[in-house]
Amino acid sequence: MKGDCSIGISLASESGLIIAARVGKHTDKFLEELRLNTEGKTDCKYWNTDDWGGYERVLGEEYEHYIGKDQTQRLERTNRILRQQTGRWHRRQNKFGKVWSQTEITTRLIVSYFNWVWSNIRWGNTAAQRAGLTCQQWSWNDLVSYPTVF
Repeated sequence: MKGDCSIGISLASESGLIIAARVGKHTDKFLEELRLNTEGKTDCKYWNTDDWGGYERVLGEEYEHYIGKDQTQRLERTNRILRQQTGRWHRRQNKFGKVWSQTEITTRLIVSYFNWVWSNIRWGNTAAQRAGLTCQQWSWNDLVSYPTVF
């Protein structure tokens, strides 16, 4: 697939942990995939979003939906960091590559780095530490050597 590439993320408001991330065209299907991916990881039913109409169509009545930029500042900042880092690692530019699979792989690396390795200057710890998932900041070696199931 080529063109119209977006990264959608769901972010824990307290810790700043990226709960889920999706790469694709900004459509209702894209949002549904993000919602489903988020659902299994949290029981939160409260979404802060911008005013794109797809949120109301996909989230429905079971979610409390707040529309407004005042609650999305942290999300927008995190999304900007992801876009900049993805472009930097992928093609050394502040934009996405034409091949989405490369952007998906790079996004996975960036999200893992953002959650487990990157220490926020303001709080002095990682998002995973603030979420209570780990006691210490991870290194790249910790991240790549952690056993996972494929």
